[in-house]
Amino acid sequence: MSIKLSSGKEIPVEMHKARMVQKIWLSPVEERLKAIEEAGYNTFLLKTKDMFLDMLTDSGTNAMSDNQFAAMMKVDDAYAGSMTFYEFADAVRDVLGYKHVMNVHQGRAAEHLISKVFAKSGDVVPTNYHFTTTKVHIELTGGATCLEIYTDEALKTESTFPFKGNMDPQKLKDTIEKYGREKIPFVRMEATTNLLGGQPFSMENLKEIKRICIQYGIPLVLDGSLMCENAYLIRQRERGYENKTVAEIVKEMCDIADLFYMSGRKNTCVRGGCIATNNKELFEKIQPWLPVYEGFFTYGGMSQREIAAMAIGMREMVNPDLAGCAIEQIKYFIKRLVETRIPVVTPPGGLACHLDAMKFLPHIPQSQYPAGALTAALYIASGIRSMERGTISMERDEEGNEVFSDLELTRIALPRRVYTMSHIEYAIDRINWLYNHRDLIKGLKFVYEPPVLRFFLGKLEAIDNWGRGLSEAFKNELGDY
Repeated sequence: MSIKLSSGKEIPVEMHKARMVQKIWLSPVEERLKAIEEAGYNTFLLKTKDMFLDMLTDSGTNAMSDNQFAAMMKVDDAYAGSMTFYEFADAVRDVLGYKHVMNVHQGRAAEHLISKVFAKSGDVVPTNYHFTTTKVHIELTGGATCLEIYTDEALKTESTFPFKGNMDPQKLKDTIEKYGREKIPFVRMEATTNLLGGQPFSMENLKEIKRICIQYGIPLVLDGSLMCENAYLIRQRERGYENKTVAEIVKEMCDIADLFYMSGRKNTCVRGGCIATNNKELFEKIQPWLPVYEGFFTYGGMSQREIAAMAIGMREMVNPDLAGCAIEQIKYFIKRLVETRIPVVTPPGGLACHLDAMKFLPHIPQSQYPAGALTAALYIASGIRSMERGTISMERDEEGNEVFSDLELTRIALPRRVYTMSHIEYAIDRINWLYNHRDLIKGLKFVYEPPVLRFFLGKLEAIDNWGRGLSEAFKNELGDY
């Protein structure tokens, strides 16, 4: 939660205490330069021994609670019919309101099953914005298209618009009329929109999109991987919801959707995921494929220990102290950067602080991957591992041409219950130093590029070896660290 001090300053206060710790270390700048060069200027390929703060993602990197660890010690470890699964199903019914649920090993497994069952060649799947793996799974069906239908405010990085994750209702209607209802297998809403900077949609917008789906007889699918942050921001920003709990808002969102899926690695802080619905017909279309790709329907690619921890996490995730812990840290992080005129995505959303690489590095063209360059430079200057969310995260077209991203962002994720105020202050300081030395940063070029999801395994090199100049400037001014 956020608390106002007697000085008038407002700070996020962690509503938990650390009872187990993991040692971290800060390697010298020369070692950081060597590490990023060996990783091909791709932070995914760094080793954890080479980094200080791992802010690559919040997926699978959150701190579990004491109750989750306790639950893992008492499970019914059966291949089929485990009572641990049915305890999880009870949690889903209580928290989300869904009667039918199946586990999957993580969110992209749910994307794969839903795309395989419902989408086919020539189909169009409207979404408020794509996510990398979602888009690939839709396209791998053999010719379906993921079509983004976002609001005019969505791509404005500096904005006060509270719900940049909204889908444009009129554009959705136009899309359905253009392609025909039979070509739209489902409409997808993502809470919150990861690649737009963790921006939420409003409940009003979700209801309007559902009305259109009902009008045309199209199922509404909700990606709820970051649903609790979306609910927390609805409570803060949408009139009529200020007195509702996060739990009430979450259940209302789920009641609107026909089909729900999530990566448990985020909100529930556990490796795994699930697909849930109250529509038995939709459920029974997916269920036969679960054993083929994931496992029997009472474990679905997860261990029973993970399912037990996820059941507890499902109940804990709607607690505002957990739902808002990263949001309040992100709000503070972004406020401090805005005060020093660092170009950053506003308003603050869920998931992460996002630096606007095109404004941070206006001298680097998109063909030289400014978000990737800024992400690598931040690691050299701080030992912080962040993630590129720009053109490197896009796929080339069928002719091999580069498809430039709408936004070039460096994402600095804040996993739940992991980092403290001192870590955030350190990051702010190093980002400011980097901004004052931004002219030393140049672009990148690929030296190895896999055919799909290249941001995971691709390798690049620094044009004119700019990493060396940046590390030397750092050492001259700040020493080894």
